[in-house]
Amino acid sequence: MAVIGNEAKRDKNFLQFEERNLALVREIENKAAIVKLGGGMKAIEKLHGRGKLTARERIEKLIDPNSSFLEIGLFTAYKMYEEYGGAPSSGTVFGIGKIHGRDVVIVANDATVKAGAWFPITCKKNLRAQEISIENRLPIVYLVDSAGVFLPLQNEIFPDKEHFGRIFRNNAVMSSMRIPQIAAIMGPCVAGGAYLPIMSDEALIVNKTGSVFLAGPYLVKAAIGEDADIEELGGAEMHCEISGVTDYKMDDDASCLNQIRNLISKFGRTEKAPFDRIGAKLPKFDAKEIYGLMPTDRSRPYDTYQILSRIVDESEIDEYKAGIGRTVITAYARIDGWAVGIVANNRSLVKTKKGELQIGGVIYSDSADKAARFIMNCNQKNIPLVFLQDVTGFMVGTRAEQGGIIKDGAKMVNAVANSVVPKITFIMGNSYGAGNYAMCGKAYDPRFIFGWTTAQIAVMGGKQASETLLSIRVQQMSAHGKEIPKEEQQKMLQEIADKYNSELDPLYAAAR
Repeated sequence: MAVIGNEAKRDKNFLQFEERNLALVREIENKAAIVKLGGGMKAIEKLHGRGKLTARERIEKLIDPNSSFLEIGLFTAYKMYEEYGGAPSSGTVFGIGKIHGRDVVIVANDATVKAGAWFPITCKKNLRAQEISIENRLPIVYLVDSAGVFLPLQNEIFPDKEHFGRIFRNNAVMSSMRIPQIAAIMGPCVAGGAYLPIMSDEALIVNKTGSVFLAGPYLVKAAIGEDADIEELGGAEMHCEISGVTDYKMDDDASCLNQIRNLISKFGRTEKAPFDRIGAKLPKFDAKEIYGLMPTDRSRPYDTYQILSRIVDESEIDEYKAGIGRTVITAYARIDGWAVGIVANNRSLVKTKKGELQIGGVIYSDSADKAARFIMNCNQKNIPLVFLQDVTGFMVGTRAEQGGIIKDGAKMVNAVANSVVPKITFIMGNSYGAGNYAMCGKAYDPRFIFGWTTAQIAVMGGKQASETLLSIRVQQMSAHGKEIPKEEQQKMLQEIADKYNSELDPLYAAAR
């Protein structure tokens, strides 16, 4: 094992980077605080007035005291659906929390956002929650409080493969995999949505506030002319004492959440994952120094080893093939005691043995070949993989093409695609083009994928894309005999760049 990194020099550059990166973090935190209010304070007060807790209050009471909740998809739907008044967090809160010391996926509808209605992106988010439960064999708890599908957008959520019906298909598949599913009906549960709690292993319902039925009073009246109220159609007493659809009748939110905890406390233990872990040790250098080590100018090189030294246990790595393919770092290390294989883009300018200069953040043929071999080794040894992305793509140009960059790149993509050990991806900076794929982007099934505040995801960088799009537009107009003055071209370039750059923002990716 070799210790990497050294004490950071708190010079002008460090302080400038630190100030800017901390400002980005504060900006994200401020936006997060607003998103966490869901439909706003008035909607929360209205919910409390009906004796109900908010989605986040329910989760807080459900998880172990003084434990943390890893929320996933906080910024889902950020700045989307604004013509309908927006959908903070897509009207659903989900993540992983501990219940009696056991990791559990928790999904809670936020009734302050359009009465917990499902937007198209809400469906995608719920499918992601089930995917995480399946991949990691974690029990799942659904806290149901939803008016059902958001009807103005029903055509985007109802009939396709990855739409609403997939949720219930997954309920059935998860049952066959013996993944425990518990559902609590804590508000309305309507139409197709009624299948989710009832296809779970056990269903609880809160008296007077919870209800579940295929058709509500208005639809029943319209369909068959019958007058029926909510309680006799689908209230707690009816379902617990007449239909037998639900298993537990609870007095209020608090007692319902406590009963879920009681049920989970009696789960049997499952087989542990066969990955190596020892006692965790802190890095030798302060992780907070990363703020001062990451440049604010993304074209500027920096020392990725310095970043790694503030992440891995005792700042120690066993680097694989350190002397070649140096624009990608491959190394064995431990993080929080877990043995992992790290694949990281090296953002330093690198000199080869032949004296050639390789650009940091670009994947060359030798880097791709090395990374592919390392990924296969980790699979052979049952070592999970951690990818740290800051990649502008594969090397281009005549020399690279003649050297077989496509072939070597395909090797790396193939190795990532066929990897069976858990993969976790962090996008530190750039994530462009096929580099996103090779470094285990979302399409390559990382168990989890996180973006730093400095992340950008796109087919190519903003400058290159804007100039390419402008060239195409100018050529099209010239073909029709229209010449574009330089001033107008500059204006067009700015408009294209502004639109493209807005889509590079990490919140744009998180929203979707």
